[in-house]
Amino acid sequence: MRKIKVESMSQEDIQDIVDIEKTTFSIPWTYESFIQELANPHAHYIVLKCDDHLIGYGGFWKILDEGHITNVAITSAYRGLGYGTMLIKALLQEAKKLKIHQLTLEVRESNLRAIKAYEQLGFTIEGKRRRYYTKPIEDAMIMWLSL
Repeated sequence: MRKIKVESMSQEDIQDIVDIEKTTFSIPWTYESFIQELANPHAHYIVLKCDDHLIGYGGFWKILDEGHITNVAITSAYRGLGYGTMLIKALLQEAKKLKIHQLTLEVRESNLRAIKAYEQLGFTIEGKRRRYYTKPIEDAMIMWLSL
């Protein structure tokens, strides 16, 4: 039986997170970006560990009583197994603790798996940001969830 654990992101987690970024996103955040996020009082990041091995992370910025999800990623070997949903649910719990009333995020229009997962958790598509993503250029779907 696998031991799954959710923890706050620490500096020791950053290299593993950067490795996941490089295999997940066309324009990955850097090590320095995550160091800055740790110092940002509005940023809240968590990691998901399986048998003490970091398999995913996610985070959001708290802006007044709203949250903006900035990053969510699961390492490729663990995708499609429900860990992404587990991670999002943990982010939602963290947002509720911080008295956040609504969460928003952007997702690539072609990322149907992520859109479906967000919809199953109650997010709805409320708009589109044209040409939001580069490498390749693509529109972003803007999704919201009321908590």
